[in-house]
Amino acid sequence: MTSTLQRPQSPFAHLGEQEREKLGKELDAIHDEVFADLGDRDRAYIKKVISVQRQIIVAGRVLLLGSRSKTAWVLGTACLGMAKILENMEIGHNVMHGQWDWMNDPDIHSSVWDWDTASTAESWRHSHNFIHHTYTNIRGKDKDLGYEIMRIDPHQPWKPAYLGQFFYNALLTVLFEWGVAVHDMDIEAIRAGEKPWSEVRKDLKGIGVKARSQILKDYIGWPVISAGAFALVQLASGGRLEQPAKSRLARRLRKISSGGRVGASANLLDKVAPGVESTYLRTLTADALANVIRNVWAHAIIFCGHFPDQTYTFSQEEVEDETRAEWYLRQLVGAANIDGSPLFHVISGNLGYQVEHHLFPDMPASRYSEIAPKIKDICERYELPYNTGRFSKQWFMVHRTIFRLAFPGGKPRPKPGPYHAEARSTARHESSEATKFRDRVPAEHPAAGPEHDSTGVEVKPPPRAD
Repeated sequence: MTSTLQRPQSPFAHLGEQEREKLGKELDAIHDEVFADLGDRDRAYIKKVISVQRQIIVAGRVLLLGSRSKTAWVLGTACLGMAKILENMEIGHNVMHGQWDWMNDPDIHSSVWDWDTASTAESWRHSHNFIHHTYTNIRGKDKDLGYEIMRIDPHQPWKPAYLGQFFYNALLTVLFEWGVAVHDMDIEAIRAGEKPWSEVRKDLKGIGVKARSQILKDYIGWPVISAGAFALVQLASGGRLEQPAKSRLARRLRKISSGGRVGASANLLDKVAPGVESTYLRTLTADALANVIRNVWAHAIIFCGHFPDQTYTFSQEEVEDETRAEWYLRQLVGAANIDGSPLFHVISGNLGYQVEHHLFPDMPASRYSEIAPKIKDICERYELPYNTGRFSKQWFMVHRTIFRLAFPGGKPRPKPGPYHAEARSTARHESSEATKFRDRVPAEHPAAGPEHDSTGVEVKPPPRAD
């Protein structure tokens, strides 16, 4: 029975109350120092990312005007997929977290930003920013723990429905944006009758509006534009562009009748329509594949940041009367990083730094790489784990867990021990950056802490200690 499972020993059980509070103040100080330093270079960064993303999507759309060419189709699809990843991960996710609200930019603000995905901004901000980031990895409260359809921790009671979770996960991988949109509605609350139907209808209407927008844009509008461009060039060139010999529509008309007006219309379509039809379908396929690319990537990054073996989950009893420092500690051990290059971190929305993101969800993600050494230093000094690993390693552990826990039983896998930094090549007398940081505790900042006043971030950690 799951109730008799031996829980992994808390990785911060060895810390006394004073040590925990001291650690919490150090983390507050890291947050304050970054927010006191935010300025022009940060503003330039997010504007540059948005500009580059828009340039990539324009390049993709231009290439797909010539989607009859295999080279143009492949390059156009790749550009479109990358643009959607950037828009979803590094821009949409982070802007709607309120990470850029400090700029007071009327166009880049969590209260007005919407993204090219199925989730409505309002539902996602509540489900993700508030529920997930406040109650991270608390069983029964964090609804992102298995997304209500999978068992990803052995302490979760097993149900026969979990036998299909390998299939659920495969489907969720491809349709991730739609799965998240439905998840944000809080299906458990609907089943329990805790959510009024007026709110359910509002959520369904919002998802319907997003669905209509994506269908009109990706599966009708842009394919029509590409097909129209082909038709114009074909007309201007006197029919010199290569195209299929027969029209698909003409073939269907001939099944109705091969003579009379229907037959004549089919013959005309064979002359003018094959290239138009082919271009339309190729652009539609490219758009659909780009959405799948974005979904698969987002699913991989998010699952690898939350469900590898290294992460801890908590019962509701374990977090009763939790202090701010203990909230920080839960965030620290409830997430896992992914090792990667600077480019990898940009296209992952800097969620390769999932530990830093959970500690400071309102901090501009571009700063996570700067504070990571300071977090590691804290982990080393307080003998805490700093969860990280290669992408392939994290991905394998996640899917091994999903497969194993589809069946009854299972036990927590071994957890990592305290973090130990690799041997430094610097001279012994030279102070590390972490040491320098500890010597300069910044002044209090008015917009400090993960509860930073913002319409985008509603995470509610315990208040600071006096």
